[in-house]
Amino acid sequence: MTTEPAPPAGSGAATDLAALARVVARQRAELDRMQDLAATSAVLERATGVVMARLGCSADAAQEELRRRASSAGHTLLEECWIALGGVTAPDRSAPGSPGAAALPRPQPVPVEESDALGHLARALARVGSPQDLARCLLDRLAADTGTDAVMIYVRLPVGGLELVGHAGIDDTLADRWSRVPPLAGVPPLDALDAGRPCWLEDPATDRARHPRTADDAAEWHSRAWLPVAAGEPAEAVLGVLRRTAGPFPPHVRERLLAVARLCAGPLRGVGPLREAEPAPGAAADAVQSVFDRMPVAAVLLTPLRSPAGEVEDFRITAATAGTRDTAGRHGRDLIGLRFLECWPDTTDEPLWRGCLDALSGAEPFESEPFARQQTVAGVSELSTYSARAARLGDALVVSWVRHDPSDRQEQRLADLQRLGDLGWAHWNLVTGEATWSAQAFAVLGRDPARGALPLARLPRLALPDDGPALTRAVDELTRHGRACDVPFRLAAPGGVRHLRAVAEAVTDGRGVPVEVHGFVQDVTAQRSTELALVATERAVLTQRGALRAERTLAARLQDALLPLPKEPVRLAGLRVDVVYLPAQSGLNVGGDWFSAIELPDGDALFVVGDVAGHGMDAVAAMALLRFTAKGMVITGSTLTGALSRLNALLLHSRDPHGTATMVLARYRPADRRLVWAQAGHPPPLLVRDGTARYLDRPGGMLLGASDTPRYTEAECVLRPGDRLLLYTDGLVERPSESIDRGLDRLAAAAAGPAPLRRLLGPLLDPEGRDDVCVLDIQVPEDA
Repeated sequence: MTTEPAPPAGSGAATDLAALARVVARQRAELDRMQDLAATSAVLERATGVVMARLGCSADAAQEELRRRASSAGHTLLEECWIALGGVTAPDRSAPGSPGAAALPRPQPVPVEESDALGHLARALARVGSPQDLARCLLDRLAADTGTDAVMIYVRLPVGGLELVGHAGIDDTLADRWSRVPPLAGVPPLDALDAGRPCWLEDPATDRARHPRTADDAAEWHSRAWLPVAAGEPAEAVLGVLRRTAGPFPPHVRERLLAVARLCAGPLRGVGPLREAEPAPGAAADAVQSVFDRMPVAAVLLTPLRSPAGEVEDFRITAATAGTRDTAGRHGRDLIGLRFLECWPDTTDEPLWRGCLDALSGAEPFESEPFARQQTVAGVSELSTYSARAARLGDALVVSWVRHDPSDRQEQRLADLQRLGDLGWAHWNLVTGEATWSAQAFAVLGRDPARGALPLARLPRLALPDDGPALTRAVDELTRHGRACDVPFRLAAPGGVRHLRAVAEAVTDGRGVPVEVHGFVQDVTAQRSTELALVATERAVLTQRGALRAERTLAARLQDALLPLPKEPVRLAGLRVDVVYLPAQSGLNVGGDWFSAIELPDGDALFVVGDVAGHGMDAVAAMALLRFTAKGMVITGSTLTGALSRLNALLLHSRDPHGTATMVLARYRPADRRLVWAQAGHPPPLLVRDGTARYLDRPGGMLLGASDTPRYTEAECVLRPGDRLLLYTDGLVERPSESIDRGLDRLAAAAAGPAPLRRLLGPLLDPEGRDDVCVLDIQVPEDA
């Protein structure tokens, strides 16, 4: 049995401390090594992402490239990683004291956020399994930092154009609509791929000018970028970044997106168009095409294009007849090599597509029902009707179309045109005497088709006697001298006289002799009836205009007789009186409003303003009756209230009742400037004194013609020098859309100013002039 030697006396504690120190040193060294490994791993991952972004390669290829560079330059892998990141330069190992790889000092802090982001993205892209997964991954990583709202990935097709292989941020309907891009100039993603440089779409107006075929569906994406992905030479894929944010891409976002496009080269390597079935031997394809060149129908020979899973995704056109045209107007041999869905993209929504797949997988051919298709011929797009047939030929498919004879449709269109225009065509052969009419011509001329068409010389016999000579002369000029004619005539019909129009021209031989005549006859009865109605209406308008002119003349005379207006302010009993009368805009120039301003025999002044309900001659008659009767009563000594009572009885008990009326009677005595007034349902006078306007308190009195027992009272007011008193009718203050109180307030506010009467009234009048306006402006001179 072996025993350990005993430690020297007195050295036990020291030995334990030394052993513990060695253990701690070993653990610290291991910890430092693990930290160095972790730092080295992080640097390696960031450098790998940068190389992937720059070279467009996979993560393994990027690390292999770093090792190759380090070996070639004599650097360690860590040194080369820092060089790739741009943080430090390689140390000079020849310099004295130069540290080795293990002693490489940790670099000073540098901005590595970008390299970190690219490294994380590179590791994420290394795990994607399909272009669709790639698009989703890109959108998740780019949305926050670059404002990306949608991602689209296209690959180039062998025959031109692009195919959408991945998308995120757009719905399936929009993705299906954008699934294929035709090989046309002006399409941004295709332009970017062809030019090999990014296409930044940041201003809609400028972008549409540079790329006229920008999709209308992209209106919601206010800024877009199309970035070529160089997975090979030349680039075969393009990355689309779509944003709803308007404005340009910031420089740092552009750099980020360009780097991301380079990173996509690895995941997209090997992703290409659909796998094509084995092509037919050249001699067989040429033989089929030679047969197709002689076929008068529209037909194509299709070779299926299959996906990696073996499903038929499209067909390649191997041969095509000369009569075959696609939706873009290409035809015949120009279609060879193109894809079936590229030439007829809407076919996937039709039974024909399902029929082609069934015919290729089975033995029975497919025959479709007639269907409509838009076709471009000589630059003109027209809708035609076809029937299609698909039959298998070995591993290929023959699809043919039969266009239905358009003659029936054209004939129907011509018949519809004649029916809608109420006309019919006619043709006469002057050499053989043969005449041919359309069915509508027989209907227009009222002739039984069983009796046949009339010779041209006998056509005037159908016209009324008054119109026959003119039609005969026109036919004679047409057949003898070849002069075209356009002549109206009438004929008798069971429903009455009908108005027709004959238009014809001649076809001459080499000597200029007419040999044929063709033209049409048209029923213009409705048009002629309209013309006659317009003539009758014009005559009625002229008659009415004359009546209105006479009525205006009568109204002017009636105005002068019943309501003479002074041209200037007048002086009455020491007062200055101005009068304004404005009739309503419609009807006679004299209405139911009136005024009187006269000086009485005793030197007093009488002022009257009244308004008869209604308009027209009845209102004018009532106005004249009240105006002259009121003046006569006051002149003969009647009091104001007595005059109102008698006028009320006059309206009620006259043989011809005249409705109702309102009135203000005012008598001014200049000796003491006293104004006595009474009213019958009329707005109160407005007194303006010292720049303040107020309405006088109304005495009792109801409107005239409303009651057998009215009661009228008087009120008094002493005027002062400088006072202004306005008597007016309700047309000045009443408007249908507001209460009369508002109109009274508006008048008081306007009258408080120094404006003369006519200028004062301007803003107060109803713009539509629906009622008469009468105003008496009574002013007491300052020196009175």
